[in-house]
Amino acid sequence: MPGLGTSFGRGAMTTALWDIPNADVVVFMGSNAAENHPISFKWFLRAKQKGATVICVDPRYNRTASKADWWIPFRSGTDTAVLGGLINYAITHNKFHREYVVKYTNASLLVHPDFRFDDGLFSGWDPEAKKYDQSTWAFQTGPDGQPLSDPTLEHPQCVFQHIKRIYAEYTPEKVSEISGIPVDDFIKFAETVCATGTAGKSAVFVYAMGWTQHTKGVQNIRTATILQMLLGNIGVAGGGIAALRGHANVQGATDLAVLYHDLPGYLGQPTEAHKSLSDFLAKTTTKNSYWENKPKFLISLLKAWWGEHATAENDFCFDYLPKMAAGETYSHYDIFQSILDGRVKGLIVVGQNPAVGSANARKVQAALAKLDWLVVSDLFLNETSEFWKLEGMNPAEIQTEVILLPAAGPLEKEGSFTNTHRLIQWKHKMIEPMGESHSDGWYMVQIGKRLKQLYADSTAAKDLPIKHLVWDYDDPDNPNEFDHLKVLKEINGYDVATGKPVSGFGALQDDGSTACGCWIYSGIYPEEGVNKADARLRAAPNRPDGWTEAKADGSADYLHLGWGFAWPANRRVIYNRASADPSGKPWSKVPLVWWDEAEGKWTGVDVPDMLPVAPGQVHAVGVPGDTPFIMKAWGLGGIWGPLPDGPLPVHYEPRESPTPNLLYRKQGTIPTMKIYDSEFDLFGDPERFPYVATTYRLTEHLTSGVMTRTLPYLAEAFARHFCEIPRELAQREGIRNGDWVEVESARGKVRVQAMVTNRLRPLRIGGRETFLIGLPIHWAPNSGHVQGDITNTLTPQAVDVNVQIQESKVFLANLRKVSVGG
Repeated sequence: MPGLGTSFGRGAMTTALWDIPNADVVVFMGSNAAENHPISFKWFLRAKQKGATVICVDPRYNRTASKADWWIPFRSGTDTAVLGGLINYAITHNKFHREYVVKYTNASLLVHPDFRFDDGLFSGWDPEAKKYDQSTWAFQTGPDGQPLSDPTLEHPQCVFQHIKRIYAEYTPEKVSEISGIPVDDFIKFAETVCATGTAGKSAVFVYAMGWTQHTKGVQNIRTATILQMLLGNIGVAGGGIAALRGHANVQGATDLAVLYHDLPGYLGQPTEAHKSLSDFLAKTTTKNSYWENKPKFLISLLKAWWGEHATAENDFCFDYLPKMAAGETYSHYDIFQSILDGRVKGLIVVGQNPAVGSANARKVQAALAKLDWLVVSDLFLNETSEFWKLEGMNPAEIQTEVILLPAAGPLEKEGSFTNTHRLIQWKHKMIEPMGESHSDGWYMVQIGKRLKQLYADSTAAKDLPIKHLVWDYDDPDNPNEFDHLKVLKEINGYDVATGKPVSGFGALQDDGSTACGCWIYSGIYPEEGVNKADARLRAAPNRPDGWTEAKADGSADYLHLGWGFAWPANRRVIYNRASADPSGKPWSKVPLVWWDEAEGKWTGVDVPDMLPVAPGQVHAVGVPGDTPFIMKAWGLGGIWGPLPDGPLPVHYEPRESPTPNLLYRKQGTIPTMKIYDSEFDLFGDPERFPYVATTYRLTEHLTSGVMTRTLPYLAEAFARHFCEIPRELAQREGIRNGDWVEVESARGKVRVQAMVTNRLRPLRIGGRETFLIGLPIHWAPNSGHVQGDITNTLTPQAVDVNVQIQESKVFLANLRKVSVGG
């Protein structure tokens, strides 16, 4: 996730669930963990039991809010305004952790003197190209190339003064006008959170898709990272940002580069502009950081993929890597637009149901009908594999050939899951796959083997990446299966000459002597037969209530270092160098790491996250031993962090909004948002669609409902699709609980039952009463024991420029009562 990566250096949850009970304040914002991450939620409840204040900031009163000390309703899509108000409050009331900010972040660095911010636009905006020239966002440097800084934070061009000026407008009164939170409630909220801006106190922010599914989702997260760095809450016990992943292996999928723009381990993806390996490394390696080792990680990856063919003489097969075309992106929504445009003819869908789960679902369904062929791998038939049965489809006009590959279920396959706090755990197969079904891994291995057979006799240069691909995963004891540990060993890395696993990423080299499939996972299989993901060592609790307190000698393993393997290097709280002051003395209430003067090394209850130099010394890569964010330049956290949509986050309205931007009239919506050009990409206005709509999930169902609506008892638990409607709005529209209503957006209509509720409240936005309605996403018309209309018929394909995620958490809609059954 670029929001976390730009700020801290790694795009993952900064802490471990086991450390959450050490928090003084827990803020759920963009997360309904009690319903969507119920197993993790127990750790937040333990924090509450130990005395933490738990706050749920959410448009809906949900199950998380019911367990919180305080629910703060607000308008969906105004997260950045609320968080910006907290930043302003921390600065104007001197409640930030000054020493942390000066020593551990780039707040003191001086920005280019020509940088400007004017009414919603940063300097460098090109309205025709719709992108920023970021040259004025750079830091000033001295003759030695090092950045200029002002540790007093008083220089008008330092980062701190820029954020002070920009967020000065985010007063409690303005935040209230934008978000609907009463002024007194906001001030109380700000006092509670900002009270943690001192040594020995900590707060954790918890988010999920409530923050990400916006046209400025990355900047929502960035705002929280800035606030948490100002308060000194990153890398300390009980602090951090808990990015809760939506499915069991979402974190593992991104780690291993399921996303189009990355290679495994977040090494980036080359484009046509990168003419050679050295050119790519020179342009993409962050200097004066641990990323100076990127050549070792990338060359070891190329060796893992192409083995003996990857040599220094041929640039380690860099030419074999696919290159992205200039200006092109290849996201989920780009793919479906390309199908409509006739540029993509075939599609393989694994474990997804995009006909239901994708925004602007009718557009996706129309695209499926234009394919030559479609392969779907799933446990059940679903709306994607049988898209021609959907409303508006004419099977006689559809020529798409559809192939269904029966998939194995969770109990029928072996392998690893990487959960929300980067913890990799091994699961074992309980039963053999039923019928002709196979695991996803089996299908992938078979495709690779058959492609290599197909191209075995080819002499064309374009086929060499397949011919030379290392693809030796066969299980000698079971010819119908593949050896999972062979895959794990390749991911871990090994010495090319001996074949022995490397002990960790510190052993990787850039001369071709090591191979490694994903450098951040290195250490998971450090020697033959040792699978740390399968480790289940557990320290006995030393307190009767079951919580383990860290001891000064590090003997209490409350972070469970022997349970599974957390990347990187089995570290549970990343950036934990920040839990000690610049001299190495712990300043958090529970010491995580510290400098042991007698031993001359860093030690602690966690694996230390810093370069192995003493405080006051500088490592060879240019990072001081005083700084915790070693993946960032000079080891400094990125309060100032350039992204395509700006160096700092500011409030923009959603693509569909009931109000103008009450802060910036010139630029109301984020200028870098991406929208598509098709007959399906329509947008509404508040005159036709006066209500704010949002989507969400339920505990009883999963994603598009293919698995859960197939189970009778879950189907019974929530049998009918519904829309939550505030009591006041229902009275206005003459709607009673259980009535059928039609919800309409610019993109389509759905018929659902009304759930009239007090869980949604009217808000005053810009002096006007504003209503929010909410719809879950789990119903579809064909699959399962219960069916319903597709919520994503309503949602738009307006996406964040950084990650191409859709804005489905806020759009405009109308509703009306209809006859029974619609």
